[in-house]
Amino acid sequence: MEEEEFITEKPAPVALPFGRAEIAGLRPPSNGAERARLIASVGFAAGLTLAYAKPLMNWAAYAVQSELCSYVLLAPVISAYLIGVQWRRLPREYSTSFILAGPLAVTAAAVLGLWWRLGASAHPLSVNDSLSLILLSFVGLLWAIGFLFLGRRWMASVAFAAAFLLFMAPLPDAVVDWLERGSTLASAEAADRFFSLAGVPAVRDGVIFQLPDITIQVAQECSGIRSSLVLFITSLVAGRLFLRSRWRQAALVACVIPLGIARNGFRILVIGWLCVHLGPDMIHSPIHKRGGPLFFALSIPFLLFLLWCLMRGERRKHRLGATGGARGPGAPIEQN
Repeated sequence: MEEEEFITEKPAPVALPFGRAEIAGLRPPSNGAERARLIASVGFAAGLTLAYAKPLMNWAAYAVQSELCSYVLLAPVISAYLIGVQWRRLPREYSTSFILAGPLAVTAAAVLGLWWRLGASAHPLSVNDSLSLILLSFVGLLWAIGFLFLGRRWMASVAFAAAFLLFMAPLPDAVVDWLERGSTLASAEAADRFFSLAGVPAVRDGVIFQLPDITIQVAQECSGIRSSLVLFITSLVAGRLFLRSRWRQAALVACVIPLGIARNGFRILVIGWLCVHLGPDMIHSPIHKRGGPLFFALSIPFLLFLLWCLMRGERRKHRLGATGGARGPGAPIEQN
């Protein structure tokens, strides 16, 4: 009987030798083998980066001087930031997933072999397409390292950040041409509606507008594809950081397409209106030649307003208890 009474006594509190995140059970301390796995993954990733040093330097130089692909430099920075903000919540029990690491490594090697073979052919790839294949193989090998040393569970926890590295690869020329054609036609359609609403007399023939004293053609260079890509990336990151439900994240991203088309159509309207009322020489004005960033900035408030509406609806739903367990705006992002 006395022994039973002794067992039911509450043990004295013990000071744990790790931080608050570990006390909360979010991140248990790792042992030496797990630390070795983490260090090995970092070492192999660094070695892979050194092996790709020359292509990566060419990639950075190309991105700096490119009007379309400058956004690719942001991809590794954003991926590292996304991993950093959730670092304390990542699993500390690592494993090896050969079933995923192997196929990824083989696929990346095949892409690299394709790049080498096409580069040595009679019709070599363009610089853009060449860098696209090289960066795809680089990202694929990085993923393989992650699955090999850290395992499926860890990679699933950073799936969004890992997938975001794909933006390091420039879009192939054929994809860019297809996007520009589609954006040009859609922008011309939007501009036609804006001309009608603004009362500007315009006769449209495809992507050509006949205005008083001037004819305007919406060229592929005016498709606004670069601004739309940056807006697309911004919506992806904002949705990930500030929204919890997948459908709200998807809704934010989906609205980028009509927003980009409307922005470009409005830009065509402004240029056409200026040419009609101030003179045809306005087609050579800075608002046409260098006005892209200005109209891109005008689209940001609409994106932020939509994000605010989605966040507000999400918070209201949580307060009403419509979902299992509310979460405040500063709470951790749940991992699938």
